[in-house]
Amino acid sequence: MTRGKRQLTGLIAGLVAVAILFAGGRAVDRVGAVSEETYENIEVLTPLSEANCNADARAFAAEYQNDPLPVSLGIDVAITSAEIAAKINRRERYAVPINCQHVTAMIDVQASLLYYVVAAWEPNFTGYVIDYGTFPDQPTAYFTLAEARRKLSEVCDGKEAAIHQGLEMLTTALAQKEWPREDGATLRTDRIQVDANYETDTIYSFCSAASQRQLLIPSHGKYVGARSAPFSEYKKRPGDRVGHNWRMPNVQGRRATRYCLFDANYWKSFVYARLQTPLGGPGSLSLWGDNPVAHRMLADHLTAEYRTRTAGRGREVDEWQQKPGRPDNHLFDCLVGAAVAASVAGAELPGVGAPAGHQTERRKASIPEHMRRR
Repeated sequence: MTRGKRQLTGLIAGLVAVAILFAGGRAVDRVGAVSEETYENIEVLTPLSEANCNADARAFAAEYQNDPLPVSLGIDVAITSAEIAAKINRRERYAVPINCQHVTAMIDVQASLLYYVVAAWEPNFTGYVIDYGTFPDQPTAYFTLAEARRKLSEVCDGKEAAIHQGLEMLTTALAQKEWPREDGATLRTDRIQVDANYETDTIYSFCSAASQRQLLIPSHGKYVGARSAPFSEYKKRPGDRVGHNWRMPNVQGRRATRYCLFDANYWKSFVYARLQTPLGGPGSLSLWGDNPVAHRMLADHLTAEYRTRTAGRGREVDEWQQKPGRPDNHLFDCLVGAAVAASVAGAELPGVGAPAGHQTERRKASIPEHMRRR
């Protein structure tokens, strides 16, 4: 390349950089993203470009972009499927322990099938899985989504209509079910969350018009990684409900339906911690029955993801991903959503976070006798 051409190339590069800066370009400097071959043929580089070429990606992000990349602290050694299936409490299916005050459910929506989990909770977040399954129900105890024989298409023609009708039938059954407690009382389902990340418009339309709409709330699990702003930094607006790593924003406009947004990474780790807590301990989560084999499918769903401990922006978080092959994880999503619903209902793990809408009781001040008007 002649000296004149090199100077012309450098001038063009500089003009492009200036244009980007005046256009408000923030995180991406296109000149700074040059390849090594182009770098060798350009004499004039912007300072940002030169820094990018002379530093590795992690150092460049930290020193020049003021946006450090997260640092992996290693993959967590999780509990196994067999260990989860074996965490049984020898109670009957549907039976609610005497200290439980809340029953919550979560539904995960797929094109051909609805998955659900129902759990009972003590005020200190000790939990008991009392029911789970699919709608339509399947003839075998273990199956994958791809292998499901009975599908929503049996209920109604058309994907959206089938989802709507299937949700109506399932939520009605869950809402009307009476869950017997050990003291002879019966509990009803407090709240049913419906995953709205798939077929969002259909889910919102259903939740706003369903026969059990007073119990239903669309929910969205949000991936909050090490580089993301944590939920604790959210600025509460008038009408918002804000709880422990979840919030229910005030809504207006076309989708005037209240929804729940939660930190999916945090709540997956929260549920895992409950599964790892020994039976009898506060905050332990267990399964009904006395046969671990009966829970093999649930346990496989609960171990279909892995977490990596990651550091960034001065904090450490777990980042969850599906395992290679993308095994079914739908019941895991359901159990996580049921735990979030319990927090919204008021359950609180001691020392972790205040329940939704928790307020310290305000007592009326008493006036001393000698100060009262006579």
